[in-house]
This record gives sequence, structure tokens and C-alpha cells, in this order.
Amino acid sequence: MNIRSCLLFSALCLMGFAQDAAAPARKLGDYPLTADSLPQEGVPKGKLLGPFEWNSKIIGGTVRRYWVYVPAQYTGEKPAGLLVFQDGQRALNPKGPLRVDQVMENLIAKKDIPVMIGLFITPGNLSDHYPDNLGTGNPNNRANEYDALSDTYARMLTDELIPELKKTYKISDEVDQRVIGGTSSGAICAWTVAWERPDQFRKVISMIGSYTSIGYRPAKGNQPMVPGGDLYPTLIRRNPIKPIRVFLQDGTNDLSNSQSNGITPDAWSMSNMFGSWHLANEQMLNALEFANRAADQRKVEGPRYDFAHAWGDGWHSDDHGGQLLPDILRWMFRDVAR
Repeated sequence: MNIRSCLLFSALCLMGFAQDAAAPARKLGDYPLTADSLPQEGVPKGKLLGPFEWNSKIIGGTVRRYWVYVPAQYTGEKPAGLLVFQDGQRALNPKGPLRVDQVMENLIAKKDIPVMIGLFITPGNLSDHYPDNLGTGNPNNRANEYDALSDTYARMLTDELIPELKKTYKISDEVDQRVIGGTSSGAICAWTVAWERPDQFRKVISMIGSYTSIGYRPAKGNQPMVPGGDLYPTLIRRNPIKPIRVFLQDGTNDLSNSQSNGITPDAWSMSNMFGSWHLANEQMLNALEFANRAADQRKVEGPRYDFAHAWGDGWHSDDHGGQLLPDILRWMFRDVAR
């Protein structure tokens, strides 16, 4: 998708949800869900199984929960696609803004996306058993897993959890039948999986992505400096293009140096020591545009980044991404046979 098409798509997404002149004035950051995210009469109900616990060997000392969504259309006769979403405890919240399993249910019934198994994973917790009192909160190893620029999480997913899933379900090995997504640090985690393993995942849903310095660690003793996610725009510019399709969503009032957007002062100061979230997402978009343009100018053969974006006026919230999710998934699978 070229830059002009990306911008047009983003504009249409925003315009499509605009209210008419007779409607009440829209509030800043207000993004109500559409019918695609709500239960629909006549749509076959799938099954949400779990939570299950997984003690990873690759990320030692951690335990995580995961859920599996099986659509009604899955029969096991042929391989299904795969949707993986980080922070599964929030992605599945039936009262939250994402409701990813419900969106899958509606879109699969409409044949807008292929029949897919959903895998929803929490970050790891440093314990033998997953704490029962966390609810939709964050386990204590989230930043170490999600914000790290390494292949560790990708290996845990591709070498442990997906093979475990395949023991029960027939999952396609075709990379075009797969998508991975997340919000905030879960978004950069999803991008890192595709960056490290484009043979396994090439479609990335990135909402309010934390492409900031959370993962940075200064050099200490014999230990070299560890970079943070703010390095990604440089990596995109300076490395050969990878065959990745990505949708970037963020709000212009996301975490920055100038406002707290309703979160506590302590949380705001801790978050903003890592950078400006919206500027970081703009840098990602700019790097993708540059990489494609530079490759075209040099007539480099090979893949180009396929990307689109939508900038709303929200803050560090899943609301806008949740509203756009059905159309993001349609865009992701626009050229895949049903």
C-alpha cells in the first residue's frame, strides 16, 4: 500500500465514525464501539476456552495465562488461521474496548476475515502460579518481555505456545493466514515478533504502541548498553526491508511531556521518562515511509513495508483502537482467500 493510499485509508476510518450534525458534540477521545464489536443476532457462537497456565522454559521462572477462541466455523477438517493478541486478559474483557474474540466472531461469520483460532496471552509473572488477584492488571514480568529488543518472546511463542496449540487444533503454517497484535507495550511486542520472525508473522496490529525507551538499560560493568524500542525507527531505516504489513494507531494526546491525560502524577512521571508516545509512533510511520521510498529510488528488488495508520485525538487508551479493530482486521486480510 503506498503512502497516499495509507493516508486515505486513515482518513476514511476517522470520517466513517464521525457523527452527523444533529448528534451531540463529540467529546475528546470518545470512540464508541461499532456493531462489529457487539453480539449480533444470528451469528454462530464460538467457544472461549481457558484460562490455561503455561510455565515457559525459554523465559524461565515465569508463568502466564492464555485463552483459546475457537470459532463456530472451525471443523478441524482444514487448517485455520491464527490471531495472537498480547495482554489477553484485557483483549478479552467483555466490558472493555477491545473485545477481540467478539470481533473475530462477527467478521468470520461475514467472511470478512478467514476462519482463525484466537490465542490470547498474558505477560509472564515471576512465580510458580499465576496470581488470582491480578484481574486485568499487569503481571510483573511484562516490561522485561514486551519491551525487549530480542527474539526471546518470539521463541517462546513460536517454539512453545504455538506447538502446544497445534496438539489440539489444526493451525495453518501459511504466514499470510496469521496476524499478531497488541496495545501499548503489547504492540511493540507484536512488532518485535514479526521483526524477528517474519517467517511466522508478517501482519501486525499496533495500537498506542510503546516505541519508547522502556527497554533501555545503561551499560554497567561488563554489561553493554541494552537499547529500547525507540531504536526501531533507526533499525527500519538502516536494515533491508522485511515483508511486514502493519497498522499503526495512536492518539495525538497520548503520553507526552506536557500532560497526564487523567493518570496519576506518579504514573505520568514514570511513563514520560521513557519518551513521547505519539512522537514515537510518528517516527515509526516516517521510518516505514522512508524505507520504501529509498528502496524505490535505488530500484532495490524485494519486499516493501505495507502499512496504514490512524491518528485520533485520544490518550493512552484502547478506545480508538477498539473502535477501529474490525476495519483493521479487514484491511489485514483484504487479499487473503476466505
